[in-house]
Amino acid sequence: MQNANTNPFLEAAGIHKRFPGVHALNNVNAAFNLGEVVAVIGENGAGKSTLMKVIAGVHPPDAGSITLEGAAVTIPTVSKATELGIAFIHQELNLSDNLSVGANIFLGREPRKFGRLGLIDQRAIRRDTRDILDQLEMDCNPETTVRELSIGHQQMVEIAKALSQNARMIIMDEPTSSLTQHETDRLFNLIRSLKSQGVCIVYISHRLMEVDQIADRVIVLRDGENSGELARREIDHERMVSLMVGRSLTQFYQHKEHQVGAPVLEVSDLVVPGLSEQPISFTLHAGEVVGMAGLVGAGRTELAQAIFGVDGEISGTIKVDGEIVDINNPRDAINAGIALVPEDRRDYGLITELAVRDNISLSALDRYQTGKFVRQKQIDRLAADAVDEFNVKTTSIDNEAGLLSGGNQQKVVLAKWISLKPKVLLLDEPTRGIDVGSKSEIYQLIERLAGQGVAILAISSDLEEILRISDRVLVMHDGGLAGELGRDMLSEEAVMGLATGSSHRIDQPTG
Repeated sequence: MQNANTNPFLEAAGIHKRFPGVHALNNVNAAFNLGEVVAVIGENGAGKSTLMKVIAGVHPPDAGSITLEGAAVTIPTVSKATELGIAFIHQELNLSDNLSVGANIFLGREPRKFGRLGLIDQRAIRRDTRDILDQLEMDCNPETTVRELSIGHQQMVEIAKALSQNARMIIMDEPTSSLTQHETDRLFNLIRSLKSQGVCIVYISHRLMEVDQIADRVIVLRDGENSGELARREIDHERMVSLMVGRSLTQFYQHKEHQVGAPVLEVSDLVVPGLSEQPISFTLHAGEVVGMAGLVGAGRTELAQAIFGVDGEISGTIKVDGEIVDINNPRDAINAGIALVPEDRRDYGLITELAVRDNISLSALDRYQTGKFVRQKQIDRLAADAVDEFNVKTTSIDNEAGLLSGGNQQKVVLAKWISLKPKVLLLDEPTRGIDVGSKSEIYQLIERLAGQGVAILAISSDLEEILRISDRVLVMHDGGLAGELGRDMLSEEAVMGLATGSSHRIDQPTG
């Protein structure tokens, strides 16, 4: 960290930023030093990403100043920020999925043969991309098309783009939201290495356990204003939560034992094409929350999609309430009482251009039709009731879903499926990229649904979350089930041992 008597590398003072109807930043101050990891935390809508976008040239401030190494600067564009040594890794992936990994990393900055007007030097791109991927310990061909990668690997490509710029300040907005614990550990080792080289890392995350682990200092925002700052020795979970939300940690979700009923979903000898030849069997009971853990690529999402009929034909047997069901597509799954909240809510869970009302009613639309006519008053009532029940923060059910914060978008996705009153709810990364307050509300919702007898399978890469919400945990490794851990056996070490294949594979669980 820089000497206290020197100027910060970058200082933002008195920053204001307004959007229609929102004062996103209100007189915000923040300073950042080279060789330091600064976490910026706060609930969704607190202004974290907006402040970073001002610093990174995405949004111009309405008022305030930015100084770089003591000199006043203006940062009107992203290219200017890059020129000043500032790189921004966005929470929402900003990749061209039809291009290769190497082409994405060097997009707009391609090395050329024979000067600026020459042909793109593909050999140099492959070589330099390989070097960066090696830094990230990422086993990936530079010529692989991005759309072929998992979301977790796409997130690592975003990080690789920032590394390729040799930036002095790297802003990471929710960088681990799609990473496994193993990949997160690798990222933290990289952050420590960059810090030792004098790079400033700005780390935005809702995962407070990670902040406690990696941050030298914490800046807290609430409702677009500074809420407080914590030095390394002051960082702990309760202080961070208190500054973020203004209420005590004791108000947040605590796991409760559930009354487990009869089997609801029975999966027997299921083989998913392209996943593994090993048959998968497990059971979910009424009123039970079963976590599913595993590394990225272990097959958790593929398994959930197969049960929901996304990937076409599968072999094996699926029973709901003791009856065999034939699932060839999502409509079959819905008719059988199965719902899936997908990992990527923006692309697969919502139609962001449509209103909140339309998204909530979409899956149940045929229940509100008479012939070709939609019973609009009933749909309006359904949406309004769901907004109240799920505490969706929106001024109107007519607002576009894409304008909501991440946590509120996730509530809309949940409301859409729960309006169908499913027997089985498959949750794939249910709290990815959302704040601690919204997480608590979703955990309480899961608790309420379990209390109503819904059988819930919750897939998560967040080990803290898995340990918090699960009655038992199924762990996947290399396309198959590696084992089951009951509540009394749950620990990070036990889960990761099975997930990495280092623990002895036990007989597949039956529930």
